[in-house]
Amino acid sequence: MSGHKAQKPETITAQALGWIDAETHAVAPVVHASSTYLRDVDNQYRTGRAYARADNPAYDQPEAVLAALEKGEAAMLFASGMAAATAVFQALAPGDHVVAPKVMYWGFRHWLIDFARNWGLEIDFVDMCDLALLKQAVRPGKTRLVWLETPANPLWDIVDIAAAAEVTHAAGARLAVDSTVATPVFTRPIEFGADLVMHSATKYLNGHSDLVAGALVTRAKDEHWERIAGVRARIGGILGSFEAWLLLRGMRTLFPRVRMAAANAQTLAHQLAANPHVSRVLYPGLPEFPGHAIAARQMKGGFGGMMSIRVKGGERAAIATAAQVGIWKRATSLGGVESLIEHRASVEGADTPCPPDLLRLSVGIEDAGDLLADLETALAIAHG
Repeated sequence: MSGHKAQKPETITAQALGWIDAETHAVAPVVHASSTYLRDVDNQYRTGRAYARADNPAYDQPEAVLAALEKGEAAMLFASGMAAATAVFQALAPGDHVVAPKVMYWGFRHWLIDFARNWGLEIDFVDMCDLALLKQAVRPGKTRLVWLETPANPLWDIVDIAAAAEVTHAAGARLAVDSTVATPVFTRPIEFGADLVMHSATKYLNGHSDLVAGALVTRAKDEHWERIAGVRARIGGILGSFEAWLLLRGMRTLFPRVRMAAANAQTLAHQLAANPHVSRVLYPGLPEFPGHAIAARQMKGGFGGMMSIRVKGGERAAIATAAQVGIWKRATSLGGVESLIEHRASVEGADTPCPPDLLRLSVGIEDAGDLLADLETALAIAHG
């Protein structure tokens, strides 16, 4: 590591903490590909490395960078965002009570319903934007975990992390925050009282749509954190060495990428709010958006690159609009350098909170004028 302290998160990411390979003095990180490690002659592992599933040196640097960014004590990489999120719940015990949001990533919501409940966890889904409902849902001495997501995919609801942390801790539970969309560029949930932070690292942390990964960051390396580490090692939801290297490379441009995407999204949100074919724009950066004041307080310097629009004319017009774009790509996922558009109700199914007229937009780093012109043309064509 460099002998100078990295004072700013921009420096932490750009230099990846300034680590230099001790053997070669390489500035670019090396790839650690080995799956196993040599024992000492007396059969001990004094290096601390035994097998890559439990302890891979390829994880050391990206985990250290992420922990530094989130101001946590430690971080842990996983094979996907789902692997990271589910590990938090798999580290709980049957009979434990959990509170989760009604609006959240649909794949994880389905996992909680279809799998976690079958394993004996009690789960209540509540509107996390309503603090009174959260207070009613937690059970002191029984609730072990409160999970929230902010901004919450795909309606971009904003949850007050500090207020949720106060309620959660008063009940003797831990607060975990899915901060995939906010990223450490705009929000560091641990600073607001969160105990755990989750990222689908596939998205903004990597930022190039060429990797699937997940990550957790903890405020403290407590007993629950050690159980999560055991889940990763024993169930095996691990990231490959080359994928860990790719993730670290992506994180080194995190700040300029995310800031540019957020600036583009802010521009588009204001312009699309005035479009005659759009009934509503869902974006935390708009003053009229519910939760804007909270977002302005806990999202420092920007409101992220994710937004949704509700298209006049209903589902037919929304799907027709997505069919007419050229620069925007009709694809699942978010957080890449390219802009994506998707009709989410078609993806999420009958129990989706998405209105049928909603299009989810992952705003990339292209020219904002090009993105706006492409979308406005598609809206005009769809409305004939």
